[in-house]
Amino acid sequence: MQIKRKILKSTAMLLSASLIGLFAAAEYYSAKLPDTITTDTGTAVHIAEFPEITCGSLSDGAVAVSDTFPASSRVTLSLFGAIPVKNVEVREEEAPTLIAGGTPFGIKLLMEGVMVTKLGDIEDVSGDMRCPAEEAGIEVGDVIRFIDNVPVTSNSQIQEIISGSSGRTLKVTINRSGKEFTALLDPVFTKSERCWRGGMWVRDSIAGIGTMTFVNKETGEFAGLGHPICDSDTGETVTISSGEAVPVEITEAVKGETGIPGELKGRFTSSDTLGILERNNDCGIFGTLTEDVYSSCCTDGEEYKMGYCQEIETGEAYILTTVSGSVPERYTIEIESIDYTGKDSTKNMIIRITDPELLEKTGGIVQGMSGSPIIQNNKLIGAVTHVFIADPTKGYGIFAENMADYLCG
Repeated sequence: MQIKRKILKSTAMLLSASLIGLFAAAEYYSAKLPDTITTDTGTAVHIAEFPEITCGSLSDGAVAVSDTFPASSRVTLSLFGAIPVKNVEVREEEAPTLIAGGTPFGIKLLMEGVMVTKLGDIEDVSGDMRCPAEEAGIEVGDVIRFIDNVPVTSNSQIQEIISGSSGRTLKVTINRSGKEFTALLDPVFTKSERCWRGGMWVRDSIAGIGTMTFVNKETGEFAGLGHPICDSDTGETVTISSGEAVPVEITEAVKGETGIPGELKGRFTSSDTLGILERNNDCGIFGTLTEDVYSSCCTDGEEYKMGYCQEIETGEAYILTTVSGSVPERYTIEIESIDYTGKDSTKNMIIRITDPELLEKTGGIVQGMSGSPIIQNNKLIGAVTHVFIADPTKGYGIFAENMADYLCG
């Protein structure tokens, strides 16, 4: 009898431990799996890194992964088809055909307003040091949109308005982190220059070099960088009113070292326009190619279906990037980890450069390489976005679908 009780107790303990283990496994997978999955039309729901996860409708329970679902539905992801771990939304839509980039392009942006990059004191006629902008509540990073209801678009324009104010109070309309408000600026007459000043420095345009990620074959829209263009002084994302992409040639690749990121240096080769830049946000820079450039891309470019995030797996892939001239080359990389939950992130994958030739040329990932497309299993799955300062052979990548969500159309 005592032996029987011991057996029952041991069995109960084993069952309890098994249940705890199953609950822990369910919590682990729930944290690792996305809330929403988009799948190509007619393609099974399959998580590349978790083949043990199967998918079924909420009403029918777990079913084979070969089953497909309507345009949008709620489904259950299960462990081995038996243990439910997460309810998710599955959307079915045709994956776009993308023309791979990897080519460098010049970026010329005009801001939507002017951005305040610095504040400074001014000595007035009585010898006092004052900063009118600071007194008005203006801060570095603010974007000035209007002065006395007149749109301002350039540094020279805003200085002309202030210097011609005769000291009267100016109503300044400001955008700060997406919120608009009005400040009252009282210019100061300077002792040394004998003119009216506001005590602030502003920027109205930005120029730089980036890498194009892909062109949508159907529309001619393109995406690049995989992260926003930010003001170098304030770190704020630049809100653009207009801009253009222009041809660029890479003239030098400065090799990266531990603690010192490398960079690609280049020059604008002509004033010809490749396309119009229309949007700058967390996932990159977006625009539309000119008709001639679009036609050339469709004729000469490499085409790939876009890969959705759940199709990506750790292991070998390659990038297309340009480290000399204007023609991209193919270089091998290793995808070391994937964050399937990062739909709003630019850091969805950790990648490592493995190609000996690229390591010799650049030491790994360098500034200017952002936007280089990542190809795996003959699909365009993402783009390079960041380099690890402590190890330039490694960095982050963004999902291609995150970028495609923000195409201008």
